[in-house]
Amino acid sequence: MTNKYGEEKKGVLRSLDYWTIFLYIALLSFGWVSVCGASYELGTDVDLFSLDTRSGMQIVWIGTSMLLAFFILLLDDSYYDMFAYVLFGLMLLLLFGTIFNPHSIKGSRSWLVLGPVRIQPAEFAKFATALCLAKFMSRREYDMHNWKDLLITLAIIFTPMLFIIMQRETGSALVYLSFFLMLYREGMTGSVLFTAVAMVFYFVVGIRYSEPLLFDTPTHIGRFVVLLAIQVFTSIMVGVYLRRWREALWALGGSIGLTMVSLAFSLYVIPFNIYWIQLGISVLLIVWLLWQAVVTRLRPYIWIAIFSVGSVLFFHGADYALNRVLEPHQRTRINVLLGLEDDLKGAGYNVHQSEIAIGSGGLTGKGFLNGTQTKLKYVPEQDTDFIFCTVGEEEGFVGAAGVLVFFLLLILRLIHVAERQPTSFGRIYGYCVLSIFLFHVFINVGMVLGMTPVIGIPLPFFSYGGSSLWGFTILLFIFLRIDAGRNKAAR
Repeated sequence: MTNKYGEEKKGVLRSLDYWTIFLYIALLSFGWVSVCGASYELGTDVDLFSLDTRSGMQIVWIGTSMLLAFFILLLDDSYYDMFAYVLFGLMLLLLFGTIFNPHSIKGSRSWLVLGPVRIQPAEFAKFATALCLAKFMSRREYDMHNWKDLLITLAIIFTPMLFIIMQRETGSALVYLSFFLMLYREGMTGSVLFTAVAMVFYFVVGIRYSEPLLFDTPTHIGRFVVLLAIQVFTSIMVGVYLRRWREALWALGGSIGLTMVSLAFSLYVIPFNIYWIQLGISVLLIVWLLWQAVVTRLRPYIWIAIFSVGSVLFFHGADYALNRVLEPHQRTRINVLLGLEDDLKGAGYNVHQSEIAIGSGGLTGKGFLNGTQTKLKYVPEQDTDFIFCTVGEEEGFVGAAGVLVFFLLLILRLIHVAERQPTSFGRIYGYCVLSIFLFHVFINVGMVLGMTPVIGIPLPFFSYGGSSLWGFTILLFIFLRIDAGRNKAAR
């Protein structure tokens, strides 16, 4: 008589995505080599496998991660759907309790200290949040364009973010914004993504060029460019979303025309601040949009007006938020990133030393354990947040590019696996997983290269530590277990 349980397990083994598992093991191996290089002290005779060293302890984390992966694959995939809300609720309680944690590590209260072991609940809340989103959004009656469903979806994302921010761990909280990539795949309108990009543009240009003046006028370049961009975006949106290109061109031409006439008058007649003219043009555009909404009864006019008002308010609030809301060290990091400050001995020190380490690696690197910047400990956090600089110094451009290729292959494979899911639950969870990995890799490598703010998030499978490695492993292998049951789900 055939054992049904045994047959099911054989089916799971046959259905596992071994390409993803291969990439996982390869990244773990490269990561361990990088931890060895980052933690090794030049000129010392240290056993890399000793538990007294970070490289030795990383082997422990890798071994326990593999045990976790094996255990996850043993469970029935239906459990992850069944207990999604329960896991999310438990994680929220854990995150909330961590806020009152008496142990503060580097100013953050995000770590629970259990004897010799330190655990960061924020790393495990990622998979619980992803499961909860997949469970809620896979309901048959779910409609993202329904306000109630959308608000609950946003609450699932922002609630753990709020708790993590209250733990003074802003970097880990920002990772949860990656779930918006999944929302975009599941039907969120592209206007939301465009609005987010526009806000980043307003902030960067407005802050970066807040002091320089435009030609010989008393107008600041940042204000001039941002307000002109708001008018251009608003006009184009009328054509894109309402298909009224004639009105859009009139609005665009009028805005640019009045701005250029004002600029010429300020340059050659009487110098004055063009900002006030531009602000007046923006107000006129908003009034015109609201009037058109009343006359035509077309709702998109209202949404475009809201976008325009929000853009103006966001731009004017950005400077206040930077100088009055953010902590001094956060403000300094942003100023360093935007080139407003150097601060090579303070906030810019990590990035500067990291860039030196990567640049010194050249094409092929200095070789395993032969790096100087990292061995002499010039780069702080070089085995955690800044571990990619070790790859660049020891393995050079070739090694760093190779690591990025492996991450790219992992992302592409996760997209392929997510798209073949027979259920919306599996697909949504899969896109949550790849969004988190993409965010971590992009931001971590970007901050090491000085291209993104230093927010202190680990590089998956490379950065030293058990919490992040366990968290990424659980996140990935739950998806692989769900994928392994796809044939059962299709029947």
